[in-house]
Amino acid sequence: MKSFIPVNEPLLDGNEKKYLSECIDTGWISSDGPFVKRFEDEFAFKMGRKYGIAVTNGTSAIDTAVHALQIGKGDEVIVPAFTIISCILQIVRSGAKPVLVDADPFTWNMNVNKIQEKITKKTKAIMVVHIYGLPVDMDPVIKICKKNNLKLIEDSAEQIGQTYNNKPCGSFGDISIVSFYPNKHITTGEGGMILTDNDSIAKRCKELRNLCFQPKKRFIHKKLGWNFRMSNLQAAVGVAQLEQLERFIKKKRWIGLKYNELLKDVTGLQLPVMETSYSKNIYWVYGVVLDSSIKMSAEKFIINLAKLGIGARPFFFPLNKQPVLKKMNLFKKQTFPVAENLYKRGLYLPSGLKLDCKSIKKVAKLVKQLINKNKI
Repeated sequence: MKSFIPVNEPLLDGNEKKYLSECIDTGWISSDGPFVKRFEDEFAFKMGRKYGIAVTNGTSAIDTAVHALQIGKGDEVIVPAFTIISCILQIVRSGAKPVLVDADPFTWNMNVNKIQEKITKKTKAIMVVHIYGLPVDMDPVIKICKKNNLKLIEDSAEQIGQTYNNKPCGSFGDISIVSFYPNKHITTGEGGMILTDNDSIAKRCKELRNLCFQPKKRFIHKKLGWNFRMSNLQAAVGVAQLEQLERFIKKKRWIGLKYNELLKDVTGLQLPVMETSYSKNIYWVYGVVLDSSIKMSAEKFIINLAKLGIGARPFFFPLNKQPVLKKMNLFKKQTFPVAENLYKRGLYLPSGLKLDCKSIKKVAKLVKQLINKNKI
């Protein structure tokens, strides 16, 4: 049987076992263990933030952030059309209205030039999501937020270690969030972090992730929260992973540049933008977009790659097309052509930290073969 090249494999070759053994030997495996506070402090420092609040995953971080900003019925939140559904869940559940903005066809991020036209008297926040490898152009967004007195939620789940004008992604929002899912730059298996510089927001987030227990009357609750606590075991892995972040980023960029070198002459294939005026691509995943000269959709391209032993994944399904949201009568008759095309024609290739040169060359060779066989 041919060896399969998966779309992602995490790299756990640092102090993970050592720190996990320490948790087991001391008995500190719950959320009260010392690695949780250490991970929060060290990660917040790395991201240039005052507070880090560790939670169970990136989605719970977003849910907590939206609730902490007291977003609810009658409010509107501007969100990219091209992103994972996690970004919109708590907005919808809170009774607020998500307002979508189409993507930029080159960076695949929210098109910041289309934000201002979406703002109304009901707009309370803008959620930016740094997609795949390049950050959102933040200066115009920050300017709009200040002008209209809006809160900024920054989703940096996919770009831990990336910078915008030399400042860490995750350092711009009133609340910023990250994810530590296994395909992220650093992982805790599952896990996430909320980042902020605001004392009251941080306090609110800490309460919400811990069932809103009261300090002196623990089991008497005046507010509703969640159990979103990260365990000491997860945090121990996170500390070990954070120690290697610079190495991991260097490897990701090497993977991206190697793919660029091997695929640069392939017609019919849009490669990731290498850099903008404010950032160099970090290549969280190596995404490509098939143009109209290729007679195969991204979905069929992925199926055919799998037959050749190559793992690949589709781009995000646009929020305006999500069946569950359409049932709620959201985004009726709204179209977002760039986001919709990115889903139909976009996919990402194996991009995990364990990828070696031999595997990248194999992937590129088979991608070229498929492209050449399916040109109109």
